[in-house]
Amino acid sequence: MASANARHILVATEEKCLELKKEIEAGADFGAVAKANSSCPSGGRGGDLGTFGPGQMVPEFDKVVFSADVGTVQGPVKTQFGYHLLEVTQRQD
Repeated sequence: MASANARHILVATEEKCLELKKEIEAGADFGAVAKANSSCPSGGRGGDLGTFGPGQMVPEFDKVVFSADVGTVQGPVKTQFGYHLLEVTQRQD
């Protein structure tokens, strides 16, 4: 069965999400940015969501996590919770 490890940053606006993505693409550490900015409790762990399978996260999240290249920052991804930056750190298909 497929599984993935991912980390994310959750913010309230698309603008903030894009701003943080630019910081990460310019060399900022994803985990440090998550700790400083994410409104999700996972922010305290650098955005780490651990291991999960298809269907365990909201559909918009799953679609990206189970199709994006490992190690690339994806987003903004809009869900009912807000706007996410996602990074798949490991995946088994």
